[in-house]
Amino acid sequence: MTDFTQFAINAKWPAQDPSVLQLYSFPTPNGVKVSIALEEMEIPYEAHTVTLSDADVKSPEFLSLNPNNKIPAIIDPNGPDGAPVSLFESGAILIYLAEKSGKLLGKTASEKAVTIQWLMFQMGGLGPMFGQLGFFSKFAGSEWEDKRPQQRYIDEAKRLMAVLEKELDGKDWITGQYSIADIAIAPWLRALDFYGTKDLLGWDDHKNLVAYLDRFLERPAVQTGLVTPPRS
Repeated sequence: MTDFTQFAINAKWPAQDPSVLQLYSFPTPNGVKVSIALEEMEIPYEAHTVTLSDADVKSPEFLSLNPNNKIPAIIDPNGPDGAPVSLFESGAILIYLAEKSGKLLGKTASEKAVTIQWLMFQMGGLGPMFGQLGFFSKFAGSEWEDKRPQQRYIDEAKRLMAVLEKELDGKDWITGQYSIADIAIAPWLRALDFYGTKDLLGWDDHKNLVAYLDRFLERPAVQTGLVTPPRS
């Protein structure tokens, strides 16, 4: 069994069952990617609530696992080389879990490449742009008199949604089969509700996206992952 005393994070978020994967997260669009994947892949895990407060994400214990002070992060005591593996960055974690479980990455090299392509689309485009849209629509940026920054992210969000709307035409899932790419993309589409920007972006005019998100949210593993770990 892995000796978790070697991990400084254990001092603040102690492992109750050191034999299973440890998840340190919060239910944000990035955070739920990993809890949903773990549920879908049926990998045993223990979830620890790491709030977004400086007291948590900037604590020495959390920084020992992720120097970039962002959730989510994991420790897998059963790493592929016979030693524990610690990881941060949600996209990297999704790929690791898919390879570990043999699920949701695709079976052929070509399928895997396409899945990772759409995962990177979310990591490099959808997530950062929607996040900025939220800042300029709901949070501090919404108070700025200059609305040009907000308009930039409205326009870019609309463009990215159009890319997905076209790609999903005639398909249930972004690559044609359910994958970690969907687990990455759909939570960010769901975040538009939280940001209050669906009407602003003409969400209801995107029939493929509407059906896609509904399909995603109906999955039992998704419903569990969206509330794991609990907020408090």
